[in-house]
Amino acid sequence: MAAVVTPVALDSTLALVTRARGGDRRALEHIAARYQAALLRFAHGRVPSSARGLVDTVDVVQTALMRTMARLGYIDTSIPGSLLAYLRSAVLNQIRDEIWRARRRPQVTELTDQLPARDKDPLETVISQQQLERYNLSLLQLAPDQQEAFLMRIEMGCSYQEIADALGRSSAEAARMLVRRAIRAVTAMLREPPHA
Repeated sequence: MAAVVTPVALDSTLALVTRARGGDRRALEHIAARYQAALLRFAHGRVPSSARGLVDTVDVVQTALMRTMARLGYIDTSIPGSLLAYLRSAVLNQIRDEIWRARRRPQVTELTDQLPARDKDPLETVISQQQLERYNLSLLQLAPDQQEAFLMRIEMGCSYQEIADALGRSSAEAARMLVRRAIRAVTAMLREPPHA
């Protein structure tokens, strides 16, 4: 695991990205440090035990961060929240890769009559997928800064100060208000009846 670098609170993510693209290695380290803890919280519990034989959550996040930092020059970070969205997708893709690798490895299990069924009810699966789609669509309807604040707080468990630092807000209270508005908007959209 790489050494954790404490990010400079006054630098916005966009400023750090600009410096990193100019070759500033410390700016790259600050970006990685800023998002590492949040990505670890986001990935925690998402790597299934079957895929944890050779890698763990830290490995998944480290790989996603390294790959993203290597491609930083090609990522459009002009829209607030775009880097976080890219990192979130990178972590999910890395988890999918690990699941795929785990499925390709032979499983050694002993068959008995006592094995419980692990399959979900098909109706339950469809309802869960529909709810997830509605949730993702409601996130896409948020303003970019609200979307990033929402994801950082709700999905990644970031503190309000971490959100303020990442989004260039003046205080943790300003970040809290941004998150609160985003939560209200998502809640209102999810309460609306689904469109047929």
